[in-house]
Amino acid sequence: MIKLKGPFAPYVGLVIRFLFLLLIYCFLRLGFYWINHSLFPNISTERLLFMLWGGVKFDLVALLYLNALYILLQIIPAPFKYNLTYQKVAKWIFIVTNAIGIALNLADFAYYPFTLKRTTGTVFDQFAHEENLLKLAFDFCLDYWYLFILFALLVYGLIKLYHLVQVLRPVSFKWTTYSLQSVMFLFAIFLFIGGVRGGWAHSTRPITLSNAGDYVINPEEMNIVLNTPFSLMKTLKAVNLKPIHIYSDQEIAAIYNPIHYPQSKVPFKKMNVVFLILESFAKEHFGELNKDIQGGNYKGFTPFLDSLIREGYTFEHTYANGRKSIDALPSVITGVPSVGEPFVLSVYSGNKTTSIAKLLGDEGYETAFFHGAPNGSMGFSAYMKLAGIQHYFGKNEYNNDADFDGIWGIWDEPFMQFMANKINTFKQPFFASFFSLSSHHPFKVPEKYQGVFPKGELPVQEPIGYTDNALRQFFKTAATMPWYKNTLFVICADHATVSALPEYKTAANSFAIPIILYTPGGELRGRADKLAQQIDIMPTVLNYLNYDKPYFAFGFDALNPTKENFVVNNNAGTYNFYYKDYLLINDGTKNVSLHNLKEDRFMKKDLLNEHPVVLDTMETKFKAFQQQYNNRMIGNKLIYDGH
Repeated sequence: MIKLKGPFAPYVGLVIRFLFLLLIYCFLRLGFYWINHSLFPNISTERLLFMLWGGVKFDLVALLYLNALYILLQIIPAPFKYNLTYQKVAKWIFIVTNAIGIALNLADFAYYPFTLKRTTGTVFDQFAHEENLLKLAFDFCLDYWYLFILFALLVYGLIKLYHLVQVLRPVSFKWTTYSLQSVMFLFAIFLFIGGVRGGWAHSTRPITLSNAGDYVINPEEMNIVLNTPFSLMKTLKAVNLKPIHIYSDQEIAAIYNPIHYPQSKVPFKKMNVVFLILESFAKEHFGELNKDIQGGNYKGFTPFLDSLIREGYTFEHTYANGRKSIDALPSVITGVPSVGEPFVLSVYSGNKTTSIAKLLGDEGYETAFFHGAPNGSMGFSAYMKLAGIQHYFGKNEYNNDADFDGIWGIWDEPFMQFMANKINTFKQPFFASFFSLSSHHPFKVPEKYQGVFPKGELPVQEPIGYTDNALRQFFKTAATMPWYKNTLFVICADHATVSALPEYKTAANSFAIPIILYTPGGELRGRADKLAQQIDIMPTVLNYLNYDKPYFAFGFDALNPTKENFVVNNNAGTYNFYYKDYLLINDGTKNVSLHNLKEDRFMKKDLLNEHPVVLDTMETKFKAFQQQYNNRMIGNKLIYDGH
């Protein structure tokens, strides 16, 4: 028995008991893998150990949530917590809550082969209408009787381990004890908050299912890293898509098919591809894209990108598919938009997807992603690993805090120079993607650039001028390098932002961003009067390169002259559906309004009851999109499988 005494004894005891729990969860993870090992082929011992190490982070979060009440009972700086009855109650709270956690993990030993994912919050909807639930539960108990024996042994072991630690009451509870335990109380709260978030950094998003991608190669392996209590608690309020069966397979394939087939027999063109995704660079900030604003006198805040637009190719009506940075990467890199909630935070984040990086990597491309924030920020590193990116370059790899902005990461200008030089070491052809950060709140620029760029009406516009200049310097450096002329650059924003111009304070233009294609040789030049969106970038680039294999992406080839494509974006469950000159707003169940954006820029007139033919066409396409999206997301069918 471990006997602990002194003012810090309750906290030491708490740490020891948590270590016991982490060991139990490690055992449960090994058991999960052992029982289901046939579903995880080709995992070496080294990779399994790395997954076990990664799993500790998720176990810690789950255990902190499960034991929140017990932790509070133990860290209160008061003498009554040493009372025998108080400690007995605390003990059984500890045993019962952790027994539930053990039971949930054991359930997935058996349930996983049927779902191929850890149990999530969708399980309650899944069984909500089962009339024979008791019989199903009884049959489950009979088939997996050995799990109940294992459960009993683990709970018995948990009780024994609990009794190994004994916290002794101090002889007296003086003011020094109060003071020390009060400090420890605050420190424990600090550790708890950091633990459940997955870190304390300003740029760290609360840890979620997709963060398991940091430790795996294939999405299905995330289930080894995760644990069931974590998966359940993180998805209890998640958006659970419902199956839709409006159209037959033949009908929906004719209306809208996200499988893309080779369009020509021209040989695959192995150009380098560079994506530049810019934080908060709404279309509003571009002078070249707003020639009809303020009588043609609006200059914007992006003189360099305006010059690039004149030498490149763009579209008149370009939109983001979401409103947050976390929505952008799946849309741009994978062709999968977020609907209802960010894809990477959803219960479907473990689905197999097709990314442009993976497809080009299979063709011999070297692939990389650059983001100047601390590695792990925004969950980008985890997502990029799942997307098949071979190299990730962040603040860690930059390794010079002299260029740190103090909040988000490395200033865009030096980091983009670092990127240009790093790309210069790649073997051609390559795919590289960059995500900027300097035009993020609190909207600062480096000291040497104070007063250089116009401030505008919005705080974001000064740092947008700074990043525009950083791009100028990047292209100046890149132009001296041998890979430059054989490169297709794609420039877009992650999302729009708060607007100053009245033309952008509408439901349609609150998603308006630039999408620019640029080739140094001038092969792509012009402007098309059609719709384009972030999820169109992947098929547009692949078709421009004459990619010669079928693949999956929800978007369209924006270079195709047809105008039968559509754009869809979603904010808090409300859909914007753009088709030709029209915008249909739908609240998820019914149509709200219909607008002709060409004739009514400020969306003052509702045409919902005036254009039945247009409405019918748009409803058909919108319902087809919903059916394809929901059913493929639920069925984990986001790749081309030969059908």
